[in-house]
Amino acid sequence: MAIREQILQRLRESGGFISGEELSERMNVSRTAIWKNINSLRESGYVIDSVTNRGYRLVSCPDCLSQEEISAGLETELLGRKTFCYSSIDSTNEEAKRQALAGAPSGSVFVAEQQTGGKGRLGRTWVSPPGTGLWFTVLLRPGVLPIRPTATTLLAGLAVCESIRAVTGCPAMIKWPNDIVIGSKKVCGILAEMSAEMERVEFLVVGIGVNVNSESFPEGLRKKATSLLQESGKPVRRVPLLQDILRRFETLLKDNAAALSPAFFEQYKARCITLGRKVGFEHGGKPESGTAEDISTAGELIVRLPDGSRETVFSGEVSVQGVYGE
Repeated sequence: MAIREQILQRLRESGGFISGEELSERMNVSRTAIWKNINSLRESGYVIDSVTNRGYRLVSCPDCLSQEEISAGLETELLGRKTFCYSSIDSTNEEAKRQALAGAPSGSVFVAEQQTGGKGRLGRTWVSPPGTGLWFTVLLRPGVLPIRPTATTLLAGLAVCESIRAVTGCPAMIKWPNDIVIGSKKVCGILAEMSAEMERVEFLVVGIGVNVNSESFPEGLRKKATSLLQESGKPVRRVPLLQDILRRFETLLKDNAAALSPAFFEQYKARCITLGRKVGFEHGGKPESGTAEDISTAGELIVRLPDGSRETVFSGEVSVQGVYGE
């Protein structure tokens, strides 16, 4: 662990003042090295008091997506224990795939302050401006994945939804299968991409993009997109939200490793804004509409058509009345 990280850890653990002399002795470095690294932390946005004969005290931490901040207080066994942080990158999903091929371990998390080529579903782009959102990808390998890897996105959707509710108090809901909405607007998108050979899954990357502190959106998105800042009326710290999402996601992965449980579906359906509403979708290349009635044990959307028959929707774009201006 670097000197700077050690100092930050000691400051956190002390809960009050700790002298430069004590830091120097514990870490076996010079007082000058302590002073230089304290200044480095201050330049990074950490507020650190210094009082003669008392030492240093950590007052506040910046809302920066760094390994130091993410690992501090992270309550997971696997997810996020190896974290890659970037100031700017093309796409966290693309980087996760590159690192996966290079041998990155399962549970690795890839976080960026900005994406220049953020990816959405169906080839769309995901607007990812710097410093305002939570743009990250989780790498999962066999042994962590549920028997049905496609179910992973449902688990991720519930984890994000519950985290937003717990951290911000905003009434987040899930638009099947894994968009997160507040009111009628989207606040989070999830994109999973799989690498497989024959019938063997090599790895799955789960990309999650949350609009956290965005104050506004491009004109074409204003009617469809929102942020936690806009909905809660106050800035939201991104690191605690990320840590909570990872904790909940890991718990859901463990609890639903063999199969999606009845308890999961009870939670998911309670948060699913799609159920009970009129929906539109395509079947065999033709537009269809009906009422979303249920979620199957495989995570598919079951729709009651006007003639009383049922249609099972496996994937694809589903419009929901009253959501995204539909």
